[in-house]
Amino acid sequence: MDIHEYLKVALYILGGTGYTAGLIAGAMGLGLAVGLPIASLEVYGPRWLARILRLYVWFFRGIPILVLLFLVYFGVYSALEKFWLAHAGTRLELSPFSASLIALGLTSGAYQSQIFRGAILSLPRGQFMAATALGFSAPKAVFRIVLPQALRVAIPSWSNEYSIVLKDSAVAYALGTLEIMARTKFMAAYTYKHIPFYILAGFLYFALTWIGVRLLKLLEAKTRIPGLGHGF
Repeated sequence: MDIHEYLKVALYILGGTGYTAGLIAGAMGLGLAVGLPIASLEVYGPRWLARILRLYVWFFRGIPILVLLFLVYFGVYSALEKFWLAHAGTRLELSPFSASLIALGLTSGAYQSQIFRGAILSLPRGQFMAATALGFSAPKAVFRIVLPQALRVAIPSWSNEYSIVLKDSAVAYALGTLEIMARTKFMAAYTYKHIPFYILAGFLYFALTWIGVRLLKLLEAKTRIPGLGHGF
């Protein structure tokens, strides 16, 4: 291979960063949407509901992400597609990217729920009680008083979750999602030049990790409440 061919392959692999970044952003967003209500209900909800939600957390924390990817795409999606085809007469479309995002997001939701749960429990219990004494309903007290503070406290741990989701996203190549790892594996097998392209992939993952963690640290510095949750 000459320098021009190396450059073409490198640009092709670099194009996978968009898919990887999309997976990370989507999974973190879905995890936030799932994890925050779970954390709130675990702390302030009824015990029976908290126990059910813990089953969800244990399930997604206890199964490898590769198994979950296959379970979502070849299990749940395949069953739903057959059902939809039989009753609606049309096919139910779910791309490998979407299936990967769902699996990563639901798994991240389980982990994020425990991050936010710890952040909520780190706050003084008296704030919630004072809010309800002033006439706030329990949901409003949680939404307006507790969660804004808990989100700030959780940012350092949330940055760790970002790094984990980024590394887990590399497994999405197993479904054919055209992210960094899938493109690298394909081009390394096609050209028999494994070392330089896997080094490039490693550098891209490192760069995405550094950028994301750096941005979250800046967010932490801007939103930190003095004397609250430092070092959480």
